[in-house]
Amino acid sequence: MPLPELIEIVPPAQPVAAHITVPGSKSLTNRALVLAALADGQTTLRGALWSEDTQVMVESLRRLGFQVAEEEEGQESCNRTLLVGGEGGQIPNSGTAGHPLELFVGNAGTAARFLAALVCLGKGVFRLQGTSRMGERPQAGLCHALRQLGYRIDSENNRLPMDIFGTGPRRAAACQVSIEESSQFASALLLCARAGGWKVAVAGDNPEEAPYVAMTQRLVECFPARGGRFEVEPDASSASYFWAAQWLLRPGSSIQVAAFPASRWQIDAAFPDYLPLPGEISRRAQLGDSIMTAMILAPFAAAPVKFTHLERLRLQECERVAAMRAALTRCGAKVIEEQESLTIFPAAEKLRGAEIETCDDHRMAMCFAILGLKIAGIKIKNPACVKKSFPDFFQKLAAQPPGGLGAAVCQAPAGRRLSLEELFAN
Repeated sequence: MPLPELIEIVPPAQPVAAHITVPGSKSLTNRALVLAALADGQTTLRGALWSEDTQVMVESLRRLGFQVAEEEEGQESCNRTLLVGGEGGQIPNSGTAGHPLELFVGNAGTAARFLAALVCLGKGVFRLQGTSRMGERPQAGLCHALRQLGYRIDSENNRLPMDIFGTGPRRAAACQVSIEESSQFASALLLCARAGGWKVAVAGDNPEEAPYVAMTQRLVECFPARGGRFEVEPDASSASYFWAAQWLLRPGSSIQVAAFPASRWQIDAAFPDYLPLPGEISRRAQLGDSIMTAMILAPFAAAPVKFTHLERLRLQECERVAAMRAALTRCGAKVIEEQESLTIFPAAEKLRGAEIETCDDHRMAMCFAILGLKIAGIKIKNPACVKKSFPDFFQKLAAQPPGGLGAAVCQAPAGRRLSLEELFAN
């Protein structure tokens, strides 16, 4: 049974003592899937996220001819053990100019960018397509780099849909890629560089410090290139919602995240370091996607908080800067948008319930659901969009402690409390 189109979060009536598991990292899962496909032998990925974005990647790999099997894992319902048959840098299936092999990537940025580089190693023509929003998201930097390497990329505007003409590895070919618009361009090339024989130079603002590029480089270095076993750690961005809940529901509540990511590969593993919130937080240097989680805490801070370097948030699942400003303002917060920053002022006593337009963005839905644990009357439109990265998110809110927070999640406007089975997003 699908989630209703509109749900209401009811704040818990008493302190919460919980120990929450979160699914595997989306960023690491999709990177590991590409490396496993390129490996020489079978790779077992444990703790892999099983959500819309990773399923898009798995289905695309299967269409390309790779063998990918999944097995359920007991502790976390949104994790899978994935068995990936690597082909040693070969792409088994391909299409022709008249009949390209079509891959639909939805609104999954990692799948769109990573697959664009991967299929260049094939011998044939591949067509990447996605949702209308994916067609608006930038791809030009990656297209230019792939053309520097000698591959033909046909696209009217360097966005999806695009036809990619794979001609296999190009030993000693070189390219330069900028991370100004998206670090995923560089990550896509670095994941395939060894198999393609490519030399990839990364340019842009502090490329050595770019956390998602650093994550990719570290993963390439340690991944079992001849097959083997790799453990995907829990998703730090997903964990940020429960760290935020702990901070909002203090004092009295104790909410812990099981298996806290230990590698520090994920930039959002630093989220607890920013509680209580400082006066300024940078999306470029300090937090990744979890900066949105920090924004819903800012009205409870002791002083205004300025969130800076938000330009990339405008180019993601929705125009996140405008969406956050609009939703927080609707809830009674004072928010000032200036160029690529948002300043959010203390307003704890003025906050009120509101209907939140999620813009089909999973992080909008989850951020404001967490705010609903503190502020009564928060209603979430299109809550099923959390399937992109965290399908059992609302189950975590509603399950009884210690495995959940024990909050009531109700169908709006009827007020009927939804069962755990009804709260899974699919």
